[in-house]
Amino acid sequence: MEVKEIMTPNPACCTPDTHLESVARLMVRHDCGEIPVVENLESMRLVGVVTDRDIVCRSLAQGKDPMRMTAGECMSTPCLTVTPETSLEDCCKVMEEHRIRRVPVADQNGRCCGMVSQADIARRAPNEQTAEVLREVSQPGAAMESAMA
Repeated sequence: MEVKEIMTPNPACCTPDTHLESVARLMVRHDCGEIPVVENLESMRLVGVVTDRDIVCRSLAQGKDPMRMTAGECMSTPCLTVTPETSLEDCCKVMEEHRIRRVPVADQNGRCCGMVSQADIARRAPNEQTAEVLREVSQPGAAMESAMA
């Protein structure tokens, strides 16, 4: 099975100069927790991603006003991507190794053309693969482990 068989096509995207309030509204409108950030809406070339967690950790938790910030100030970059032709197994490995719950899909020109989330995997992948991704992605990160020590 390839990524193109399970990905959500044509995800909502923003640009680096999009205000975080607009990014958050996109998340609500599209019921998602990550918005790909593209160079511009014509090229659709991926330059990063903004997650709901990025907004909290890189603005509120640092005492910054998210209403005055843009996606470019908050995004994770560079962003990991897969291609539509990436095998589901390889896509799951990327998510597991990097402990990410979602991964943008970029075509051969670097244009954002889809998104794969844990939910996509849960709905369409074999149960064993779904369980493995969930288990590995859910491991505590280094910051959490040091906070728990």
